[in-house]
Amino acid sequence: MSKPDLSKFSDRMERAIAALKEEYVGLRTGRANAGLVEPITVEAYGSTMPLNSVGAISVPEPRMIVVSVWDKAMVIPVEKAIRNAGLGLNPITDGMTLRIPVPPLTEERRRDLAKLAGKYAEQQKVAVRNVRREAMEELKKLEKAGDISEDDRKRYEGEIQTFTDQSVKRVDETLKSKEQEIMQV
Repeated sequence: MSKPDLSKFSDRMERAIAALKEEYVGLRTGRANAGLVEPITVEAYGSTMPLNSVGAISVPEPRMIVVSVWDKAMVIPVEKAIRNAGLGLNPITDGMTLRIPVPPLTEERRRDLAKLAGKYAEQQKVAVRNVRREAMEELKKLEKAGDISEDDRKRYEGEIQTFTDQSVKRVDETLKSKEQEIMQV
């Protein structure tokens, strides 16, 4: 009898938490953050490129993002891409530099963002539960095939449930800290 490899399931649950943190980088809070504009793509040189491929992004002060565009021809496409990104940002062009003031969030917008953060967290909880379900099915198949005993299956199911509970708890903690960050005035 061989011990089933449960690490692949815990790794997938870890990836769900990492994906949640990635999604949260793009969620706007009251402070300027380079992650806010990094997902923006720009039409450049006949293809679509990420913003950080055509310029340097920096945050010199709490309510200002600065994009220093490397090619003069790209200033207008970058400005257009930022305006059209749906983030409510209006860049101010200054030569080859775009200054992007980050306006303070309204109370209503904060609540909407907190709701969106909750939705992202729920999607990742579902992903974690799906991983758990797959792991449980695999354990049942191994028991049916005679590779593990019923006692082993129950013990491994307990381990999987522990991974699941820890992962869901970490998703909740991540959501709570993001909500506090969003609601902070």
